[in-house]
Amino acid sequence: MAIAASGAYALGTFSLAGSPGFPGLVMDGKVLALAGLQPLSRRLGTPLTGIESLLTMLDDWAGNALALSRLADHLAGCWTHGQGLPAEPVDVGRLRVHAPIERPRQFFCSGANYRKHVIDLIVDQRGDPATQGMSADECRAYAVRLMDERAERGAPYIFTKPWSAIAGPYDPIRIPGHVEQPDWELELAVVIGKPCYRVSRDEARDCIAGYTIVNDITNRARVHRQDLKALGTDWVMGKGLPGFSPMGPYLVPASQVPDPQDLRITLKLNGRVMQDESTADMIFTIPRLIEYLSSQVQLWPGDILITGSPAGNGTHFGRYLKPGDVLEGTIGGLGMQRNVCIASEAGMA
Repeated sequence: MAIAASGAYALGTFSLAGSPGFPGLVMDGKVLALAGLQPLSRRLGTPLTGIESLLTMLDDWAGNALALSRLADHLAGCWTHGQGLPAEPVDVGRLRVHAPIERPRQFFCSGANYRKHVIDLIVDQRGDPATQGMSADECRAYAVRLMDERAERGAPYIFTKPWSAIAGPYDPIRIPGHVEQPDWELELAVVIGKPCYRVSRDEARDCIAGYTIVNDITNRARVHRQDLKALGTDWVMGKGLPGFSPMGPYLVPASQVPDPQDLRITLKLNGRVMQDESTADMIFTIPRLIEYLSSQVQLWPGDILITGSPAGNGTHFGRYLKPGDVLEGTIGGLGMQRNVCIASEAGMA
């Protein structure tokens, strides 16, 4: 992702040659360590705080967002006028790019939140008893009515996922031999920027620090418990494997994303487009999701909420991931992930 040197910026977590990870400012394909920018932020009158990691920075996001904006404007001016920079920028290609927030306090997922995706699932899986005996056309018409009713009178469905599943945006996806149906789900992720509890959807907008990308890899074979059907889904076993949540490459501040409900989500499998949808297809908007989640749950800075997967998952195509596959995922303005699937050593089922 190349960000023009016009005051626009993103944030990331990086390392070089096995060194400890560090938070950096990304502009025009270059990375400047925040530690090196701290003296300049003081001279500009808005000192950066908590720069040990992006997570600790988010504890004072209001102050740091202002500091970063002033830094980015100043640096853009330096680039434009050929002035010296306060720290040496490094080409992002020389660095290892980690997930921007590798260990969030909480990691939430919104399920069944894209209209076309859920309609396809209902038609493809026929898990709803009401669809038994229906033709494909009848089943699709039923699913459309169901989604219209849900959007008008329903509520979001949100669950948690272990943050130990988080990996970097270019890390390999390790597929153990016991995983039968590993599937892709490229999603827009929201990063919370301040404590919030029982906020309205209007107030929810002020709780967002920024956005990133998560591919919510899912072992479909483990999602529905056949031995305990009455208990429904088992998301932890289906989604919690190490590396099953490539995240990043960057945290793009909310100020840099004019309309998060109008972003293109595209996922390619071995060069073939599988998912290609707008975030406008969400059943419940991002503010509605935060309003609903915070109605019962205390949210903290750095919490991650992924907002659902659009249509085009492997379930729809009858095609699941296998070693050697290459996934490329993009969301407009947020960058690109590229992950190679590899076989993992045998582990616990």
